[in-house]
Amino acid sequence: MLRVSHDALAGAGADGAAAAPAQRASAEVGPLPAADGAACSAASADDLALVRRLLAGDEQAFERLVTQLHTPMLRLARTIAGPACAQEVVQETWAAVFDGLVRFEGRSALRTWVFRILTNRARTWGAREKRTVPVSWLEDGDQGGEPAVDPARFDSTGDWVSPPVPWTEQSPEGLLLRKEIGAVLQREIEALLPGQRAVVLLRDVEGCPSDEVCEILGISEANQRVLLHRGRSKLRAALERYLTRG
Repeated sequence: MLRVSHDALAGAGADGAAAAPAQRASAEVGPLPAADGAACSAASADDLALVRRLLAGDEQAFERLVTQLHTPMLRLARTIAGPACAQEVVQETWAAVFDGLVRFEGRSALRTWVFRILTNRARTWGAREKRTVPVSWLEDGDQGGEPAVDPARFDSTGDWVSPPVPWTEQSPEGLLLRKEIGAVLQREIEALLPGQRAVVLLRDVEGCPSDEVCEILGISEANQRVLLHRGRSKLRAALERYLTRG
């Protein structure tokens, strides 16, 4: 069975990497049900081939998987469990993944399966580390709807009274602005409520489809839509404030 080596994790991404775990975590990992009965894409032929290579002890396959997933796993672990224990959560997850690969049946994509294990472990860590009254990290998802844009910005016919600020990214100034906007968005994503941040990261940063996000986080499609809408609305508003005020 493959182990999470320090050398492999050292090149996993810009978010940093932890040393190999001191001991293997024992986990019974099986196929995952889709949230609220929603259908989720099964593992691709590439996923199944990668799993076979991993089970055969192929170090290149191992490094490929770590390179693809380690940094996104750190982001999600920080969102759910907090930055203090994110590294430990990810290391436990890697150990559980490689212990459980023999039971992977391909009912979901390999990435979905790995992220779901991470989510469960991060929730356990988060609950254990709480020093205040525990609250659900997804609690904002069941509140009433809110508009993506302030209705006061439209007139009675639905036309803009205060339209968004335009900008052209192809000019030198625009390209510099694009870089600055990236930093602004990164900062604003970190400021989102945890549930919103998790959905935005998975949908808009990692490119996961909605059904995969629902399975990873264990939420309904309706809840996912609300969290995504709210997170994107806040990012849109922050971006417009920056473009308006500098």
